[in-house]
Amino acid sequence: MKLVRFGEKGQEKPGLIDSTGKLRDLSAVIPDLNGSTLSPESLKAIAAIDPASLPAVPDGVRLGSCVARPGNFVAVGLNFADHAAETNNPIPEEPVLFNKAPNCIVGPNDDVMIPKGSLKLDWEVEFAFVIGKTARYVEEKDALDHVAGYCVCNDVSERHFQIERSGQWMKGKGNETFGPLGPWLVTTDEIPDTSDLAMWLEVNGEKVQNGSTKTMIFRIPFLVHYISQFMVLDPGDVITTGTPPGVGLGFKPPRFLKAGDVMRLGIDGLGVQQQTVVPFKL
Repeated sequence: MKLVRFGEKGQEKPGLIDSTGKLRDLSAVIPDLNGSTLSPESLKAIAAIDPASLPAVPDGVRLGSCVARPGNFVAVGLNFADHAAETNNPIPEEPVLFNKAPNCIVGPNDDVMIPKGSLKLDWEVEFAFVIGKTARYVEEKDALDHVAGYCVCNDVSERHFQIERSGQWMKGKGNETFGPLGPWLVTTDEIPDTSDLAMWLEVNGEKVQNGSTKTMIFRIPFLVHYISQFMVLDPGDVITTGTPPGVGLGFKPPRFLKAGDVMRLGIDGLGVQQQTVVPFKL
């Protein structure tokens, strides 16, 4: 299934995309797409519904993030071999983990706002997954039983904050609007093989990232296992798994975003996002 949230900010309703590409309203079935409705049992019940029995949603409605605000938004750094190379970093021996602020999550086509003091705003197309069942000391062989689905994430980053302001990477990763998610949450049964999915990102129509999940160092089952050794992952939590090469920091000279720039990005089977960069505003 392709599950979505639609409507004005703060008033999103759950929905699904039927086989014809039509958006259907799920709000009479579940209150939202969140931890309580992403369990295996809940997803099985939703899958049993005839989409034609659900109200159609008018075209052009805003899409919100494909999961309601999670408790945790965990990111994996330097998790693509070719991206590590472009940033002159060694291949990590263990996953590099950092937090993105859960309240930085926005819809897939919402504006990205330049934060105060920003000097080096950057882009990162990423493959994210959403937890559907509590993950606590999970064995790798059982890991995918704890995943509800997959989605596109733009791990928007401010490199001056992240790298030059000292401290941990959460600086420059969790500013407002730095986590577009969606358009869809695609359940795991629809993408049984995530080992070679094309990933791309364009800035103002120029393709700057053109990679694949095949260069991912630590795969989803291992990441669920590994992260669950250090924290309990709750249903609805989001983990974003790193980016292929082509980020602005990796260009020579580096290239960064400015107001008016348009990012368009996608992953095979997971849909396409588009954001416009806008100046800071209160």
